[in-house]
Amino acid sequence: MFTNTHKTSNDPLNWYWFDKGFSIEEIQRIEEYAQQLPRLKGTIGDSESAAEERKSVIRWIYRNPEADWLYAKMISMVDIANENLWQFDMFSANEAIQYTEYYDNGGHYDWHIDMSAGYPLNQRKISMTVQLSDESEYDGGNFEIMRGREVEQLPKGKGNVVIFPSYLLHRITPVTRGVRKSLVLWLGGASFK
Repeated sequence: MFTNTHKTSNDPLNWYWFDKGFSIEEIQRIEEYAQQLPRLKGTIGDSESAAEERKSVIRWIYRNPEADWLYAKMISMVDIANENLWQFDMFSANEAIQYTEYYDNGGHYDWHIDMSAGYPLNQRKISMTVQLSDESEYDGGNFEIMRGREVEQLPKGKGNVVIFPSYLLHRITPVTRGVRKSLVLWLGGASFK
């Protein structure tokens, strides 16, 4: 289940991944649950006018008895990655899980980081994404991350999980066929020291 392509511990530009960290049955359960939730336009912060930078549809999966298993599984994976690579001081997952869909109408998310000054007591430190679509179901939609000056395309594959520091630049390239679906969760802690 686990694969880590970069073995050095405490590497601030490193990322971690689980090959098929979620089963087909778990993904089906997530999809069925998410389809009941309200669809919203993906935004950047509070801005509604971000179409050039981001074009997606999102749904929020809030903590509740039906989603507790999902939060527990995602947080435990982040704990493993953090213990093996960064050892960040972590204490929270206060934000909801974001279910995201990128369609072949130009769906994308340009280069960005996941940190914000708006949460001083819960600074995002680690970001996590779970791939819900099989790579045969869409073209484009590459998840790329910037490690220093190097751009890396991260592993595609239904059920794959990628975990990385929230301060790393990353993007989803435009989807040209089909739909790319994923989950995103951010975990935080006190300010970096």
